Amino acid sequence: TLARIDHLDPHLNAFIWCDSERAMERAREADVALQRGDDVGPLHGVPLAHKDMFYRPGRPTTCGSVMRQSFEGRETATVLRRLDQAGGIEVGTLAMVEFAMGPHGYNGHLPRCRNTWDFERIPCGSSSGSGAAVAGRLVYGALGSDTGGSIRCPAAANGVTGMSPTYGRVSRFGAMPMCFSLDVVGPLARTARDCARLLGAIAGRDRKDASSSRERVPDYEGELMRSIVGLRIGVPQGYFDEDLDPDVALLVEESLDALKSRGASIILIDMPPVLQQVADIHPLVMKAEASANHGNWKRAHGDDYSEEVGKRLEAGYFIPATDYINALQFRGAALQAFSDAVFSKVDVLHTPVLPMPTPSLEATAYSSGPDYLKMVVALTRNTKVVNYLGLPALSVTCGFTPDGLPTSFQLIGRPFSEALLLLLGHQYQRETDWHERMPNAVAAL
Repeated sequence: TLARIDHLDPHLNAFIWCDSERAMERAREADVALQRGDDVGPLHGVPLAHKDMFYRPGRPTTCGSVMRQSFEGRETATVLRRLDQAGGIEVGTLAMVEFAMGPHGYNGHLPRCRNTWDFERIPCGSSSGSGAAVAGRLVYGALGSDTGGSIRCPAAANGVTGMSPTYGRVSRFGAMPMCFSLDVVGPLARTARDCARLLGAIAGRDRKDASSSRERVPDYEGELMRSIVGLRIGVPQGYFDEDLDPDVALLVEESLDALKSRGASIILIDMPPVLQQVADIHPLVMKAEASANHGNWKRAHGDDYSEEVGKRLEAGYFIPATDYINALQFRGAALQAFSDAVFSKVDVLHTPVLPMPTPSLEATAYSSGPDYLKMVVALTRNTKVVNYLGLPALSVTCGFTPDGLPTSFQLIGRPFSEALLLLLGHQYQRETDWHERMPNAVAAL
């Protein structure tokens, strides 16, 4: 792993910091534990790296920013502590959009993180390094955070699997807050099985995070071989299929054949009007909460923010408190309306992740024009509504567009139905080999 990082990361720029010395020390300890016959965890000796927003004393956590270049957390993030206990070996920290505020993957403070399939395409954000590092086989798994699609979009753009869990399923203690009512933490890995193992290690109640759920944690990996005969998979008519690129639409539609061959039922289902309301409300909540988090820093260190992130934060200052409160109050009614329309008829919803092939770096170069804004909004159109509703979703690669870029479908489930989503993702990957393909740009090096 360390040799591969040395060879490939100068091209990918997925890592912010690599701790090879500490990683080798942990590996030697893992070897000794095996020789002694100790009980070992489900991730014993597995090299991992994570988005640079999870705190661990003794090393910096930059959050992709200038002002936190030397910041060290006082306590280890719960998710890192649980991965340590499971035997994982953290080899470093990964690139991210500045303070996780952007879906394209660009961070003007860092070397440009690259897409593993085409270096001239975006890796998507804000967990850009997590998607690139896993797809490039630099590590076996990574954690990201997802506020509007920042696990699922990088997973889709880089051809890996990404799990955005139910709000409260995974503790956020010791993780940089971006938007407290929308943020979730979850894994990116090559397969649904790997995501199941990682999620099983980090999920569950944490007394240090009052928002974490007391819901029982299933044996995610143990349930992957259950039958999916009779499961009802909903195909949306409306919202998720609007402005959809024809090549993406075809691949997403064809992916249903593999699930159907395993015994699932495919049901067309009309999307409720509430989704458009949710799409309009999500940015309001995100900007208001992000601006509240950064208010003091922005006033004291305004020049340390990039222009794009700075303007996003400033936009939050103009949102009336009444609008923000109304947006939060609407959440329960919106979830009820969506659940009544969808989950009364099907078990999961099957949608595209990105509605278009992954955009180029040139197309996403920061500007303030309407075309740029339209592109940014389109990137998270199909993912951000899931965050507002607090639902779990899984991104699974389902083929390649004519220009050789991966495309993924998204499975959306009821609250705490991660086991079902992972089961369907695993059964799909048993029928297909998209997840085994080596990225073109990386393979050429």
